[in-house]
Amino acid sequence: MIHVVVVDDHEIVRKGIIAYLQTDDEIEVVGQAASGNAGAEEVLAKRPDVVLMDLMMENGTGIDATKQVMATLPSCKIIILTSYYDDEQVFPAIEAGAFSYILKTSSADEIVTAIKQAYRGQNTIEPKVASKMVNRFRNNTRTLHDDLTDREMEVLLCIGNGMTNQEISEKLYIGIKTVKTHVSNILSKLEVNDRTQAAVYVHRNQLLP
Repeated sequence: MIHVVVVDDHEIVRKGIIAYLQTDDEIEVVGQAASGNAGAEEVLAKRPDVVLMDLMMENGTGIDATKQVMATLPSCKIIILTSYYDDEQVFPAIEAGAFSYILKTSSADEIVTAIKQAYRGQNTIEPKVASKMVNRFRNNTRTLHDDLTDREMEVLLCIGNGMTNQEISEKLYIGIKTVKTHVSNILSKLEVNDRTQAAVYVHRNQLLP
């Protein structure tokens, strides 16, 4: 049996969700609350397997409640069930420890499926939210020098070591014109104006071995 607590400040919505969940033989609703603060207290008292948590509530948001629960009951799977999917809500909720994130436009069956999947350790993320998460991950992890070719990276490291174009030419066995072309491409890709800034970039990003 999957024990569930439902936290939502809209009584009709909360009772409607509970009524539907109670028709499933695998789910037992063991508690409910109408605010973030009350929700956190209810969850910590009932210690359910899964929580359906609204975000925007008075007397404590879903994010606040999620933080409180995770601090004491990290094994609990919190499913954010909300109408919001803007950055100001999504990322703080995930960072607070939410396990899944679905929208109130989901069907009743989809909510039940999300609960059962959470119980089994499988996340359910609304596609719009998943897209935001992927884009944020890419933006956070990709660097400007990732776009450099292997040869351009070699030239950049030489610049970082304070070498002139002539010295780079001799070290890498390439012509001066080729070096200048690489340097120009490097400055463009790193979005810097000159060799000095490129050298600073090397040291700031700890690229030298």
